Amino acid sequence: MLSRVADSLYWLSRYLERAEHATRQIDVQLHLMLDQTPDAARARWTRVLKSLNARPDDVEPFDLIQRMTFDPTEASSIINCIAAARENARQLREHISSEMWEQLNRLFLQLREAKMEDTWRTEPHTLFVSIKEGIHLFQGITDSTMNYNEGYQFIQVGRYIERAGAVARLLDVHFGGLAHPHGGYSHDSLEWIGLLKSCTAFEAYCKVYTADVHPDAIAEFLILNPEFPHSLAFAVDRIRASLLTIADQTESRKGRSVNRLAGRLAAMVDYGQVDEIFDAGIHHYLDDVARNCVYVHDAVFRAYIYYDVVQEFAD
Repeated sequence: MLSRVADSLYWLSRYLERAEHATRQIDVQLHLMLDQTPDAARARWTRVLKSLNARPDDVEPFDLIQRMTFDPTEASSIINCIAAARENARQLREHISSEMWEQLNRLFLQLREAKMEDTWRTEPHTLFVSIKEGIHLFQGITDSTMNYNEGYQFIQVGRYIERAGAVARLLDVHFGGLAHPHGGYSHDSLEWIGLLKSCTAFEAYCKVYTADVHPDAIAEFLILNPEFPHSLAFAVDRIRASLLTIADQTESRKGRSVNRLAGRLAAMVDYGQVDEIFDAGIHHYLDDVARNCVYVHDAVFRAYIYYDVVQEFAD
């Protein structure tokens, strides 16, 4: 596969995952505002911005949602992420199905035509649900209409590297922000329920641990549960599996270093214990996971996208 195609497929997937994650954070916070004091809501919006790597220069709901949804000058805004995904798709139309392109183009046009004033005056939740469902529909169309070849695997790698990094960052911000100065964590169940809902995890969590929320159980579920799609364990397992498939399909020796890094990342989660994570410091653990996601990303680009052409012919 051409490195240009692999690059575009990878980033197409990462941008859409980033947009879906940001949409979910904003939508959950809008619902939580109904039960929060102004100070609690302000602190929550600040954590949302920090978890999305966005500028923390305003936390007024209308202005913040305008910026994070519609502002073309905000690098991590939803409209920018979807526009970037669409541009990557446009450059490789012959490598994706027509149904994939039509769905992504439809989603972009829907968001471009939306206006913040109309959204705020009517029902903002409806817009964010439609964005999430539009991205989920694209992912389902991809699974149903694309050959499961190298290109499909690069889409999976991009999706799950983005998800693992985003979940690690989200957990780090929440556990850091809700920690008491002298040990322990906040007992405000609304905050912890909000964290679970930010990962679409509340119902799945309740099926395993009941509705009694505890920080250690939440950490165990969102980090170590291998069955839940938005857990770190699930994401890193998918990264490793897709990279192994790419290495087999390309028969490239350069893939070995990528697979070693992906295996090391997976081992951090596969053999983790929640009590050991807290004893060693959950911030350090999550920071290590996020940093290793960056290492895997860099290795993927060195091996498959920015490789030395002269050296490749020499091999």
